[in-house]
Amino acid sequence: MADRSGAGQQILALQRFGLGLKPGQGGTLAAARERLLADIRDDGAAQPRVSFSGAAPIGRALYAFEDEERAAREAKRIAGQPGMSQGVQVAAAPPAPGQPQGRLPAPQPPEPPFPQKVYREEAVARVQSALEAEAGFAERLVQFWSNHFCVSVAKGNFVRAMAGAFEREAIRPHIFGRFEDLLIAVESHPAMLNFLDNQLSIGPDSRAGKRRGRGLNENLAREIMELHTLGVSGGYAQADVTSLARIITGWTVVGRDARLGFPGSFAFNPGLHEPGGQRLLGKVYRQEGREKGMAALADLARHPSTASFIARKLARHFVADEPPQALVAELARVFRDTGGDLAALSRTLVTSELAWSAPATKLRTPQEFLVAAFRALDRKPDFGQIAGPLGVMGQPLWQPSGPDGYPDSNAAWATPEGIKTRIDVAAQLGRQAAGSVADPRALVEEVLGPLASAQTRQAVARAESKPQALALLLMSPEFQRR
Repeated sequence: MADRSGAGQQILALQRFGLGLKPGQGGTLAAARERLLADIRDDGAAQPRVSFSGAAPIGRALYAFEDEERAAREAKRIAGQPGMSQGVQVAAAPPAPGQPQGRLPAPQPPEPPFPQKVYREEAVARVQSALEAEAGFAERLVQFWSNHFCVSVAKGNFVRAMAGAFEREAIRPHIFGRFEDLLIAVESHPAMLNFLDNQLSIGPDSRAGKRRGRGLNENLAREIMELHTLGVSGGYAQADVTSLARIITGWTVVGRDARLGFPGSFAFNPGLHEPGGQRLLGKVYRQEGREKGMAALADLARHPSTASFIARKLARHFVADEPPQALVAELARVFRDTGGDLAALSRTLVTSELAWSAPATKLRTPQEFLVAAFRALDRKPDFGQIAGPLGVMGQPLWQPSGPDGYPDSNAAWATPEGIKTRIDVAAQLGRQAAGSVADPRALVEEVLGPLASAQTRQAVARAESKPQALALLLMSPEFQRR
């Protein structure tokens, strides 16, 4: 049995609420709770270092890329028409100095298209932020809220280029602010509006609706109520979904013409907005323009069903698939009493004895496992070393199969195929890190300490090779579960 008292409990808490230990962190274990609480800051989570500051510059560059692609396709089409020139033959360049005659230089891999290039940089920066974090509570909350308010790069180039900016702009600054502000930032971000097609939603009685004969798209309104706030059993009806869809008509993304603002950014387009009052959950909203949607979202954020839904989801993510009901009730009470103060909610979670002392039953998700492994092995991965393992384990960054995000239960990840792929990834990581880890037995003490069972220590000590020893450490129950 592993030691669950004293230092062992401290390590388990850093795994449950954080990202796991890095070598050399063991000396401050006695202050684990204080380290977690220190992550709660007014300015939210730290911002990754990337080339593009946000959605507007990415949108401008994305539209320019698409225009260039379109022009190239048109030129290729024209060049292929009968009677058109097939191009000019260009003489081969002479060999570079020192290059043997007749031997061409090795071809360079093509640069990825702009959306993929931005996605790669954002993915590496996101993981790097997690590796640099001291305890990682804020980074874990970024992951939680990013999955709660998910977008998927599978939607197309726009979301692929914007997914990282969405997380940086809409989520990171607000994880310790008010839920209302987080909700409004998310629902008005271009990535979310594009992902759930709200830029296609037109009020039937708006100026554009009368002219074009097109109507509502309810995707965003439905997911706001079902997945982002009230929950599927939160007490709303289809009529409420339709009303909310009318309320947020006009919430759109600025096009390449820049008529409403910076290309790729959020704008309210009054020509698409459904006029008149709308009844939502028994209340009539008569505000003008964007303010109507802001008021509706604020009320949804403060609804009692939202408090209960968020409380249960948060406790399920951090503590157990079936969390203690008393913990859920306390989190919901704090949410209601503070008007959705996420800093207060976070403090309640990490100081609750129910959350602190619960058995380690949650299996780390693939993303959590990979980050914890990189931290334990002191690795600085490139994009391929991130995307490859996450792809085979079934949790690529910002790519869930639907708007409900990745599953957050043991049943989803502890499948025979899921465990097999983890073993393969652990073996690969063990081979990659074998040259830089002096003694796997010492690493067990540094990243698991008294949490490690006698069986785990024995398995690592008796391994046939250093790569195998490291793989056994990564696949140990104490490392996999939190």
